[in-house]
Amino acid sequence: MGKYRRGGYIFITWKSDHPPRHVHVYRDGKLVVKWDLDNKQAMKGVATRRVLELIAELESEGLL
Repeated sequence: MGKYRRGGYIFITWKSDHPPRHVHVYRDGKLVVKWDLDNKQAMKGVATRRVLELIAELESEGLL
């Protein structure tokens, strides 16, 4: 499991989770978005521009 805190959000991934490769994004203990990293689209919830920027940052650092 990878758990990263950025910009007031918590980003969680599980290595053995079901495909497609995705990240769960939480704020204040509530799911904001479940984001499909392969197809660049929301699987559940809505991703704000800020959340997408943070996801891109984490991906560029090789964390997601």
